Amino acid sequence: MKRQVVITGIGIVSPAGIGKDEHWKNISSGGSFVSEIKKFDAGKYPSRIAGQINGDIDKLNTFPKRLLKKIDRFSHLALLASEFAISDTKLNLDAEDKERVGVFIGNAIGGWEFAEVELRDLYIGGLKEVSPYQATAWFPAAPQGQVSIYYGLLGYSQTIIADSASGLVSIGSAYRAIQEGEADVILAGGSEAPISPYGLLCCNTSGVLTQRNENPQKAYRPFDKNRDGFAIGEGAGIVILESFEHAAKRGAKIYGEVTGFSMTNDGIHPTKQDIEGRQLSRAMQIAIKEAGISIDGIDYICANGSATKDGDIAETKAIKAVFGKNAYKMPISAPKSAIGNLLGAAGAVDTATTLLAMENSFVPPTVNLEDKDNTCDLDYTALEGKGYKIKTALINSQGRGGVNAVMVVKKTLNEK
Repeated sequence: MKRQVVITGIGIVSPAGIGKDEHWKNISSGGSFVSEIKKFDAGKYPSRIAGQINGDIDKLNTFPKRLLKKIDRFSHLALLASEFAISDTKLNLDAEDKERVGVFIGNAIGGWEFAEVELRDLYIGGLKEVSPYQATAWFPAAPQGQVSIYYGLLGYSQTIIADSASGLVSIGSAYRAIQEGEADVILAGGSEAPISPYGLLCCNTSGVLTQRNENPQKAYRPFDKNRDGFAIGEGAGIVILESFEHAAKRGAKIYGEVTGFSMTNDGIHPTKQDIEGRQLSRAMQIAIKEAGISIDGIDYICANGSATKDGDIAETKAIKAVFGKNAYKMPISAPKSAIGNLLGAAGAVDTATTLLAMENSFVPPTVNLEDKDNTCDLDYTALEGKGYKIKTALINSQGRGGVNAVMVVKKTLNEK
């Protein structure tokens, strides 16, 4: 029999706040945390705004300075979010069988802030000027590896690369691993630090970033008639997944149970998605079926909210195809509109935000939704959040090339 899998800890580092409490306070307020990029001269980029972490994260952790000099920012953010999650769930790793504790962390573009400096030194000064840590700092597997090493975790682990769906796919994959008995505890989520000269260039070449640079806080506008793409963001989200038996044995607080997960691919273009949303619709249907509920059992949808015309319309069509008339009855929102699309961390932070929405019985808003697109006519919780009891939620996450990931989480635990 497959094991029940629960989420017992939340760690967030986002433009809305460092730590889950500050993040939730700000994400639920209806404010926007997208701003002009100032850490380097971004004046010549088509899109030069982003969700950026405020505050000195170096002062918020106990990681050795020698370690931080060897790693890129995306690994640092993953370590910090992991520390928050472990603290939140009160998990004593020294008392655990570390061969049964794994790490699943996703990202989309790797660690370019570190790599750019070293590649510049290579061409200016030659081979001897390059840091010996260059290869391990930028590598996409670095966050998963650094978290495993720092905490001495020896269990089944993976690095997930699925563009902006990486974070949710990591959590879904961890859910499967625990369900099948391959681990008892997994730290899972995503981390991204794309705000560097080359990283920003790569993101701009996608053609899906907003160019509303003159008013950053109003730029990211999912489902709005005047949208022109999303703003990128940096951050990390890590959650602690456990088998229900393991969590119950140690008396852990349970935020929710993962009851369904699915992935599909549109399979039509290297970067574009199906404008009809057919495979996203199928992914939702599969996840809901696995969760063992009917369509009226979903109380809230955390939307992908791409803020592109094709993406928003496709997601709306997919929701309507699955839920029919019920699509108009449930609240839907895209909380990432307040902080930017955190790429490989987006689905993980969306999962954490959804769990906090369930805990607080409150739907966070879709900010900047001032003039709804007539083809996106569902309740996307425009501008202001609202009190609403959420027992079961569905989370959508999509990546370039037509990657669709969907997860169902439930607040009330069905003990078996």
